[in-house]
Amino acid sequence: MARVAIVTGGSGGIGQASALKLARDGMAVVVHYGGNRDVADETVKAITEDGGKAIAVQADITEPASVAAMFDQAEQEYGGVDVIVHTAGVMNQPTPLVDVDFDTLDRVHRINIRGTFAVAQQAARRVRDGGAIVFFSTSVLGLNLPGYTVYNATKGAAEAITMILAKELRGRDVTVNTVAPGPTATKLFLDGKDEETISRLANQAPLERLGQPEDIAEAVAFLGGPARWVNGQVMRVNGGIA
Repeated sequence: MARVAIVTGGSGGIGQASALKLARDGMAVVVHYGGNRDVADETVKAITEDGGKAIAVQADITEPASVAAMFDQAEQEYGGVDVIVHTAGVMNQPTPLVDVDFDTLDRVHRINIRGTFAVAQQAARRVRDGGAIVFFSTSVLGLNLPGYTVYNATKGAAEAITMILAKELRGRDVTVNTVAPGPTATKLFLDGKDEETISRLANQAPLERLGQPEDIAEAVAFLGGPARWVNGQVMRVNGGIA
């Protein structure tokens, strides 16, 4: 029986690349989207045309009942859930702490922390034994760059959830890990940045390029598939930046 994966934020960027990769690896994929059904349908179409299985499911990740309903649909369609890949999140424009607007703080924290917690709670309750849970952080967390207090605080929370949940699931044979990408050519990363900034960030890595969503998807597939002895870890996938 094929393993079943839910990929939040699966309609674009790293989430879409992860959904496509997991499907190519033989998993049935639930492609979650927040508001853009058309892009989610495109991802599903790409998977099914390649011979895979996928459905698109809408959910508000900040609302526990909506997340639970997404898991319900996955179980009804495919019989259970084995892998959770939680890529959905937001990033604010880098801003010094003294200038942070609290509406921005609340919005980013609600999506990135409350959303992660809601997904984590359902995953902990419902992922089948032998499964895998993959959260997302950022390599920026290790660089402590000025202006990133809001975003880094939310990703620090994701890493904390990872470490503790891995221990709380003792005896279940369920792994819990986090992927922490470096600069990656996604809409989330590129929005609001000029060419000079993008070039400077790309050249931070010894490989002298931005990561591609497919680079990150390779790490996701490893943690969601064969990496059964990797647990409670943060994998920094950044081309060697830090």
